[in-house]
Amino acid sequence: MTYSLLGVLGILTLVGAAVVGPRLGVAAPLVLVLAGVAGSLIPGVPAVVIPPEFILTAVLPPLLYAGAVNIPVVDFRRNAKAITGLSVLLVMASAFIIGLLFHWLLPALSLPAAVALGAVVSPPDAVAATSIGRRLGLPPRLVTLLHGESLVNDASALVLLRSAVAATAGSVAFINVIGDFAYAVIAAILIGLVVGQVTVWLRSHLGDVVLNTTISFAVPFLAFIPANEIKASGVLAVVVAGVVTGHKSARLFSAQDRINQRLNWRTAQFVLENGVFLVMGFGLKGLVDQVKDDHFSVSQAIGLGLLATLVLAAVRIAFVIPLLALLRRDESRAREKGPAVSLARWWHRPATDGRVTRKDHLTVRRKRADFAFVTTEGLDWRGGAVLAWSGMRGVVTVAAAHSLPAVTPYRAQLLLIAFTVAIASLLVQGGTLPLLIRTLGITGHDQAADREELSTLVAEMTGVGLAVLDNPAVAQDDGRRFDPEVVERVRSARSLRAESLSESPDENAAGPQEQYRALRLRVLQAERAALLEARSTGSYSSRVVERAQHLLDSEEFRLSGSD
Repeated sequence: MTYSLLGVLGILTLVGAAVVGPRLGVAAPLVLVLAGVAGSLIPGVPAVVIPPEFILTAVLPPLLYAGAVNIPVVDFRRNAKAITGLSVLLVMASAFIIGLLFHWLLPALSLPAAVALGAVVSPPDAVAATSIGRRLGLPPRLVTLLHGESLVNDASALVLLRSAVAATAGSVAFINVIGDFAYAVIAAILIGLVVGQVTVWLRSHLGDVVLNTTISFAVPFLAFIPANEIKASGVLAVVVAGVVTGHKSARLFSAQDRINQRLNWRTAQFVLENGVFLVMGFGLKGLVDQVKDDHFSVSQAIGLGLLATLVLAAVRIAFVIPLLALLRRDESRAREKGPAVSLARWWHRPATDGRVTRKDHLTVRRKRADFAFVTTEGLDWRGGAVLAWSGMRGVVTVAAAHSLPAVTPYRAQLLLIAFTVAIASLLVQGGTLPLLIRTLGITGHDQAADREELSTLVAEMTGVGLAVLDNPAVAQDDGRRFDPEVVERVRSARSLRAESLSESPDENAAGPQEQYRALRLRVLQAERAALLEARSTGSYSSRVVERAQHLLDSEEFRLSGSD
């Protein structure tokens, strides 16, 4: 069997799992892992050996970038406390607890090497959890927490892994791990900010959707490579660059750029996200073959992996309980302070000119929206249970395990332990998560409420857009007034989203059709400004803002007449 045929079969398997998995009530990653294991046992199938550095340096950056560009900044900001706790504190606690456990169980394994193993198995991969959550309708805030955790926890674990590996060689004192961690995080954030800002500026001036999309594929590596070279967290730099790009694209990119970027990156994300689980399944046979009985057997390594899985689940549950209590306390405080937020109270701060600016109004709206978010989308014990049970490990755990030094005692067994943790958590926690969600009766956002909220936002945007028609100064680019019948045509449309053009506008025409298109674009610009203002204040839920953004992009794309 040739590798090209194997690749074609792999693509077909990805698509098949995506179609069959939901019908079976099982997440596609779980189906792919089992398919990979089964495929590796077929006689004549060549061993699939992918260097772990390829996963960490070539697959992980674009995968994280694809997820980061789609997470709204306002959601990340509102959940920063919980995301930081899950992706940093929980990762470090899990790594050290597992490290102490295996240092005690395997005396030949030094404490730094044991902590390195802990860092390998500590970061959950929320791909399966978020796919299950979206399909079964988890509350949006819970999906955001899982999504945000999966973007940042890999950075925490890999930085800790690098420091622990260095400590095993005696090149760094173990007490300096925290300093190394702080440097890696700060440097990565700075690099990610610079790369995100510069590439967005460059792409916004290209004027060619193909070139824009092409550069987007390089952005993750433009952030990852320099950060990695200066010993910072390359994956965190990628996440920051992705968040900056996603936030600024709404203002600086054209509608066609955004539409093409969404489609292309969704395709890339699908292939990478699911392909790594298929490859992970294929790697099981090779790992088993590497284990020798001179230290301890395959069954013993699998047993230790199952033990580590139980410990990790217990640590996560123990961590989520106080985290949930902290979030509930924030909810109580928001209920108390929310009604007190007003422009009058905000105005009583010291000011140089004593005037209330538009920025003051936006600040008050933002604060009110933040309080409303905390009080209306709080997590109860049922959401906490789902969060605690969503600690599935994935391909990063398996790939990171291969970076353990070759001189590490029991290295082959440690690789199998890491693989067992990933497989067991995916099958047990991932396999039972849908049942847990259904048993607890957790439901997602109210579709009717979303439609009503979307209607309100669209009405707000439309009102601002139609105000352009009442402006006596509105004119064409050459200074001439728009024909009255064109103005009335736009006014009578009422809802710009409900209207579609039956034909592309003639770019060379100077008559009413061209005027109509130009005026519609002018109205859309005003509506987009209203949408961006609503997004910046957080007055509407991110999912509704995103839908409104898609509506505007589709309308602008049709009016642009681009190929």
